[in-house]
Amino acid sequence: MKNGARDMDVVAEAVRTMARRFADLASSAPDQPVTATPDWSIVDVLGHVAMEPSRYRELALGGGRWPARAADLPAFNAEQIATLPTRDPRELAAKLVADTDEFLATVADADADRTMMFDGDQRIRVDRSRGTLLGEFVVHGYDIARTLGRSWPIEPSHVPIILDGLNQVVPGWVDAAKADGHTATYELRLRGLTRYVYRFTDGQLTINPAEPGPVDVHISADPVVALLLNYGRIGPWRPALTGRVITWGRKPWLGLGFSGRFLPA
Repeated sequence: MKNGARDMDVVAEAVRTMARRFADLASSAPDQPVTATPDWSIVDVLGHVAMEPSRYRELALGGGRWPARAADLPAFNAEQIATLPTRDPRELAAKLVADTDEFLATVADADADRTMMFDGDQRIRVDRSRGTLLGEFVVHGYDIARTLGRSWPIEPSHVPIILDGLNQVVPGWVDAAKADGHTATYELRLRGLTRYVYRFTDGQLTINPAEPGPVDVHISADPVVALLLNYGRIGPWRPALTGRVITWGRKPWLGLGFSGRFLPA
């Protein structure tokens, strides 16, 4: 980025580091079904993730393809996997790393206010799209490591970067059936890091509104737990029972259902 270079370096380094960690893990693993995405094997997951950096770069340059609705994303991903240029894990890993570096260079050269189209027919900031890409590396790396029974430490400081990216598109991921008529304001506190406000008004979501009004439920969460809840990788009950997620306020019972008001990531 031409502005905010110091912050950009931190984000870019996180994306670059996790691209390599993910590539090393996925390309060295024996192919098998992935527990969190049972329709995909490890090579499928690697292929999907490997195609994303070049897609992001094309979108940042004003071209590329994206699903018009959040509900279209599974079919979009399935087509992506079916048309991979190769299924060789090492070639896919090399593509992922090289394309990530090219995407980061494109972002570094962009004006601070440049935007691009993205999934769900939404226009987002190019620089913050790095957060959603980081989420691909972190969460799918978690999926593969869990399948293999390996450790996959998640850096808490990466979570706000990911959420800053996701929050641009989350309004398009609201599950209309589960949010129909819902009006409430949620405050999410990532312990030791930052906070976000999510306001539903008759099922429509606004994030960090200028005038949020009274908060109905405050949620204090371990950052990594919040991330995995957001992506549907864990359920809400165990974190609640172990104190890794705590809710309070006028309507504390709403906290447990917060992540369930969105379509699966």
